[in-house]
Amino acid sequence: MNAAVVESFDAPPRYTVFADPVPLEGEKLVTITAAGLHPIVKGLASGAHYGSGGTLPFVAGVDGVGRLDDGTRVYFGVSRPPFGTFAELGLASGAVCIPLPDGLDDATAAGIANPAMSSAVALKARAKFDAGESVLILGATGIAGQLAVQIAKRLGARRVVAAGRNPHALEEAKTLGADATISLELEHDALIAAFRSEIDGAGVDIVLDYLWGPPAEAALAAIAQKVLSKAAPGVRYVQIGSMAGTIIPLSAATLRSSGLELLGSGFGSASLDQIRVALTEFFAMAATSPFHTAIKTVPLRDVEALWNSPERGARLVFQP
Repeated sequence: MNAAVVESFDAPPRYTVFADPVPLEGEKLVTITAAGLHPIVKGLASGAHYGSGGTLPFVAGVDGVGRLDDGTRVYFGVSRPPFGTFAELGLASGAVCIPLPDGLDDATAAGIANPAMSSAVALKARAKFDAGESVLILGATGIAGQLAVQIAKRLGARRVVAAGRNPHALEEAKTLGADATISLELEHDALIAAFRSEIDGAGVDIVLDYLWGPPAEAALAAIAQKVLSKAAPGVRYVQIGSMAGTIIPLSAATLRSSGLELLGSGFGSASLDQIRVALTEFFAMAATSPFHTAIKTVPLRDVEALWNSPERGARLVFQP
């Protein structure tokens, strides 16, 4: 079969021939129609992601959409190495293999499932979100962050605060449901004050953090200072991504003074069953009332040339 094959952690995958996958017991062969280029896909292909096995070669891609032998249209992921989803054929196991509802096309499902999973699982499985709670999103100007704004609102968030650097995308976040925005271009002390104003004012129950790094330091500093206010303790801080840095200093006083619950959300911290349930519910919502997101479909044969191209507000979806 033709596939995007990772032959080196220092170079983009190469479009070439790879052995066809042969299903083992509990697996099903999928004829793939679409697969999204998500940050985790690039992280695994570079060997930088914590889930990287370090063994070459392998087919890129963590999830995709396709058809089973009986014609069932499915979203699937977590394939057995060395088989990924940037290929003509893939392997689906019972772990994550979800029939897609009518009204949700292949490319859209492939493009939005992974970024939507990040907030849907973080909110429901990790933070135990209840309707009426408020959510602060760090990194709300990216594709995953803007979906997070919409998902939080659909789930019944009382208030959603979007924080990011891109001023145009912050304005767009308001049209997607954000009740307020915070610019991450603010100087450090001013950023802490902006976060603290939200915490002390309308209140923040949950933080979804796609960034880590300096924005997380500012948010955690604001949460630590909330002990001086009348705001109730107990912010659930869910770490999802590390686009702004992988390591931060964390004062012990931050944990002692604030009632902070520090959580992670990703493969390993959320079970496959939790991921499957969250995605099934998300697909049902997306089929009946589409989410606002941009998808750009491109041929899989162009993977090497397009691998490092910027998203520019649209998620690339490769089609064999």
